[in-house]
Amino acid sequence: MITVFGSVNIDLVATAHRLPHPGETVAGRGFATSPGGKGANQALAARRAGAEVRFAGAVGSDDFAGPAVACLRESDVDMSLVRTVPGPTGTAVILVDANGENMITVIPGANGALTSPDAEAAVMGLGPRDLLMLQLEIPEASVEAALAAARHASVRTLLNLAPLTAEAARIGRLADIVVANETEFDCLVGMDLESDDARVDALRRLHAENGQIIVVTLGERGAIAISDGEIIRVDSPRIVPVDAVGAGDTFCGYLAAGLDAGDDFAVSLQRAAVAGAVACLAPGAQVAIPLRSAVDAKASGFTGAARRA
Repeated sequence: MITVFGSVNIDLVATAHRLPHPGETVAGRGFATSPGGKGANQALAARRAGAEVRFAGAVGSDDFAGPAVACLRESDVDMSLVRTVPGPTGTAVILVDANGENMITVIPGANGALTSPDAEAAVMGLGPRDLLMLQLEIPEASVEAALAAARHASVRTLLNLAPLTAEAARIGRLADIVVANETEFDCLVGMDLESDDARVDALRRLHAENGQIIVVTLGERGAIAISDGEIIRVDSPRIVPVDAVGAGDTFCGYLAAGLDAGDDFAVSLQRAAVAGAVACLAPGAQVAIPLRSAVDAKASGFTGAARRA
């Protein structure tokens, strides 16, 4: 089973032909609200990939609370560890341009009320066959407490280093599996990496320190990872993106589902890359997360394959 300890938001999404520059106003083309939050997105992605999923988090006492968790409930995600706290539900204000690029501002709301006892509750009852998935959209102290409790219970942990924080590099070294984009990985390494060769060298160096599985997502170029001393590269299908919001969360959820099912790591990584691409073909976060059948259909016509080094 996968337990996700993380954020749940309501997303306020505006679309425009292009993103505004600082101090500039641009005309919008559309507006919608949808459930989101990196934790909730990843939980839903893992569930749609076929995993049994439990979600631990918090919503506010406002009218956004119900819509924020609607997709999770409809998908039969276990919500027994979601508590209601006074105040607003987490909110994300998202701008999306005609090419699918986005700018996001996140207001923590109820997510900021999660504490160490919540972390301990999320890990309670888990064992070595389970997986705990986390992100950095909730208080860092809670994430760190969950990682410590999971290690004590021999529970595997997957940490997505997003959104990037000042403590991301330190906390990232506490997880068994780390997923980062290029910018986040540079933070983890402590330097700017300008080539794939430099990235591979850094992956090998970090992996040698503590044996972590480390995954770097590369957008339209797929992903590169290290596991058991082996470098693995996967490609992403070529698409015309509509909206990239939630693509990284979809990748994480599908990767976690593959690992939870005991699938080969390279196979799980390739499926996650395909799922992330499919998530870009529709607007919104959770509404765009594909079902496993859609990912398998896209993968069946994709000629890319994992490459080991």
